[in-house]
Amino acid sequence: MAAISSNTAGAQRAVAECRHEGILPAHAIRWLMENGHLLAESPIEPDQVQPASLDLRLGRKAWRVRASFLPGRGRTVAERLEGLALHEMPLEDGAVLETGCVYIVPLMEHLHLPEDISAAANPKSSTGRIDVFTRVITEFGEAFDRIPAGYEGPLYAEISPRTFPILVRPGSRLSQIRFRRGQARLDDAATRALHTRDPLVVGAEANIEGGVALSVDLSGGDLTQPIGYRARRHAGLIDVDAVGRYNLETFWEPITRREPLILDPGEFYILASKEAVRIPPDHAAEMVPFDPFVGEFRVHYAGFFDPGFGHVSGDGEGARAVLEVRAHEVPFTLEDGQIVGRLLYEPLCEPPEQVYGREIGAHYQRQGLKLSKHFRQG
Repeated sequence: MAAISSNTAGAQRAVAECRHEGILPAHAIRWLMENGHLLAESPIEPDQVQPASLDLRLGRKAWRVRASFLPGRGRTVAERLEGLALHEMPLEDGAVLETGCVYIVPLMEHLHLPEDISAAANPKSSTGRIDVFTRVITEFGEAFDRIPAGYEGPLYAEISPRTFPILVRPGSRLSQIRFRRGQARLDDAATRALHTRDPLVVGAEANIEGGVALSVDLSGGDLTQPIGYRARRHAGLIDVDAVGRYNLETFWEPITRREPLILDPGEFYILASKEAVRIPPDHAAEMVPFDPFVGEFRVHYAGFFDPGFGHVSGDGEGARAVLEVRAHEVPFTLEDGQIVGRLLYEPLCEPPEQVYGREIGAHYQRQGLKLSKHFRQG
């Protein structure tokens, strides 16, 4: 396994000059590649590197396991698999991951992080919007999706499709990873100052308390336009690498204007925020996936918002957050304008060379209520 080379001048100077705390932008990620801190079984493709994150690729095999697990201190993933693996399966010719099952897949990427760089992982937007629950684990890991500073070793994806079975293969991208120096997440005072300088929401007053509050939009313009979608169970298989292949109506039931909306336990919904959000080009953001103080449901699987999302710098002027909603044990009533989550902002350690938007082929810039890229949607 070898480091992946990069010839950009930005990559050469990135981390050496990036003395501030914060999220590493794309050219700093390329510096990690150049200097042996980010390795891979096969060359990293240019479009894996996003403005402030890196797409992770599935490897060549998977294990179906009896239950989700964390290795824990002093134990490797291989040691835990000895007692939990039910079946090993190759992915080379494509493999179907069934709903309700848990799989462990080694990722192609391998880390050898500097002592002052940590990382965090999250599902990609398109992964969360088809209700695929995936988390990254490490050797000796005691928390999902968190990679400590200085970590050296492989990465694994835990994957559990919840509504639709999925077809995957080596190179499929379900997760993404961010790298950071220190902890620079903004407190409320700093978030308000940023909002004054560069508005973080458009068309609504910003509610900043424990982050920027996001509320659900159930109003709708009329009874013909959906305010959300409810997943149809047993609808069929989704190839995670397909774009625009599937008919929307086959997999989703449109929800027209309905207030309040009662969430049924175990069902999966796609809704949208009332607020159009903006991520300044020198910041990134993450949505809190579940807040026990606002209700017994989860509002977001894919929590990363790249610099420039919804921002004029990315050829946009506000984009609504898509909410991937699943109720837990009991039915729960949602009302129009109800707060369902909060957006937490963090600076980049230095300005990025590119931002989220049309220039990089972003699927969700200027989005309203939008399903994943797999579906044909007018």
